Amino acid sequence: MASFRVFVAILAGLALATVPAKADNNDVFNFAINLECLESQFYQYAAYGEYRNASLLAGGPPATGGKKASLSAGVQTIAAEFARDETAHLAFLRSAAGAAAVPCPQIDIVNSFPAVIKAALGSRAGNYNFSPYDNDVNFLLSAFLFEDVGATAFAGAIPVLVGADAQSAANGIGGVEAYHGGLLRQWLFENGGLVVQPYGIQIVSFVQALSDLRGKVGGGKDEGITIPAAVASIYGPNILEFFQANIVPADTNAMIFARTPQEVLAIVYGGDASKPGGFFPSGLNGSVK
Repeated sequence: MASFRVFVAILAGLALATVPAKADNNDVFNFAINLECLESQFYQYAAYGEYRNASLLAGGPPATGGKKASLSAGVQTIAAEFARDETAHLAFLRSAAGAAAVPCPQIDIVNSFPAVIKAALGSRAGNYNFSPYDNDVNFLLSAFLFEDVGATAFAGAIPVLVGADAQSAANGIGGVEAYHGGLLRQWLFENGGLVVQPYGIQIVSFVQALSDLRGKVGGGKDEGITIPAAVASIYGPNILEFFQANIVPADTNAMIFARTPQEVLAIVYGGDASKPGGFFPSGLNGSVK
């Protein structure tokens, strides 16, 4: 997609709408509903090859490009658990927003991932058409794209929500997103020396490219899965020899990064928060878009 070309540029100086100190809770819930529509469908297709909760689309269109992923037994269980969690989040948010809840927007899986990979890798991407559903590694790399963003989005939402119940709900959902992200980052680190085919790039470098891309368009607030170290890591004599784990992406106080809605939009739209594209070619539904 053309909109993903702007992934390669930092959005410094872009004029974005500001978010009020306190927002209408339903505006925040609806923003989150859009994101959960993406995650719920992505994981259900990976785990089951279909979307089993059509009523949660609330009249919105099904995602394009979803299909059953080719996964090992272990990673299949991860996909199924993530699918259950994200679908439960979507159902809860719809209940919380009540009659104000928006339908799911148009979601593009088939074109968005190849565009992200090409933007992240540049010339190293070659002419390969990346699919998140081809194998364990591709699926987990793709899930990594989502989960850190989800955790930081809910961290950013907590201060603008009104009332302890709403804030507690956002904290609870964000906590699960962080658990997901931690599992993914640990798996990717432990297998960081493996080569992502057909790109010929080790997982650790692939992850760093994705993290750098998110950081460029999403206000920084991103880290890869390794940091330089003075001693050898568990990998021995390879590219990771002088790196150590960075499983938890956090600020200098070891606290989770918090992203604004505009920073999240810049990531999921493909680089420009004011221009729909990427995973949401027609934009989000609701007032924050």
